[in-house]
Amino acid sequence: MNTPPAPRHTAAPAQAPHEAHEAHEAHDSFRIATYNIHKGVQGLGPLLRLEIHNLLHAVEQFDADVVCLQEVRLLHKREQARFARWPAQGQAHYLAPEGYQAIYHSNAVSPHGEHGNALLSRWPVLAHRHEDMSDHRFERRGLLHGEIEVGHRRVHVIVVHLGLIAASRTRQVAQLLRYIAREVPADAPLLVAGDFNDWGRSCQQAMQTAQLLAHPLVLPTFPARLPLAQLDQVYARGLRPLGAQVPRGRNWWRMSDHLPLISEWAFAA
Repeated sequence: MNTPPAPRHTAAPAQAPHEAHEAHEAHDSFRIATYNIHKGVQGLGPLLRLEIHNLLHAVEQFDADVVCLQEVRLLHKREQARFARWPAQGQAHYLAPEGYQAIYHSNAVSPHGEHGNALLSRWPVLAHRHEDMSDHRFERRGLLHGEIEVGHRRVHVIVVHLGLIAASRTRQVAQLLRYIAREVPADAPLLVAGDFNDWGRSCQQAMQTAQLLAHPLVLPTFPARLPLAQLDQVYARGLRPLGAQVPRGRNWWRMSDHLPLISEWAFAA
């Protein structure tokens, strides 16, 4: 990976979620971050600016076992022509910290490029697959499922980005739960993370029917400048919550329209 020039601003260090630091070191817990990176750019028109290099520093600071990313560019010819410092790699591989494995799958393709979900893992990815979750032709959505070996445990991680329309989200959550019932063993640790676009509790209530529980803390992540709602969420099955946090500050709201959510979960005994 080529080292980028120094960014105009650097994200403030993201402190680890409280509790369980020693357990994390002993592989008794699992730290996961989810972040909608807004395709690595911010602003409109002539004020459009490239933020992907600052996002690189942000992802490194999560110190997460897995980072789940949404709105990740594989390529975009028009933006690549506009920005001299556009990375030569796809954004998933560019953002992966040293030693991490990057898995990416496109959800949407346009005349200029494509974008989708990514999973960055410090642990070996044993298998991965994708399923189309598009509810209509105007919003292309998908889930990315990785099976990760953490110590001697196999952990299933699913990255999602649900639709903007409430009825679409209802159908997508139902599809997600059918997928989990079909593809994930009932006794396997499972994390589902991403941008649920849910301003209420409908997704959470539906996920609870499959014993997928959100962290009890309510941590607004959107809009980044003045967070009002927790659109980004992590659900878990077969794990218990230890801590969670959302980094705040000017450096963070400059990088994306969402803030990242970082949470830690302990493995069941």
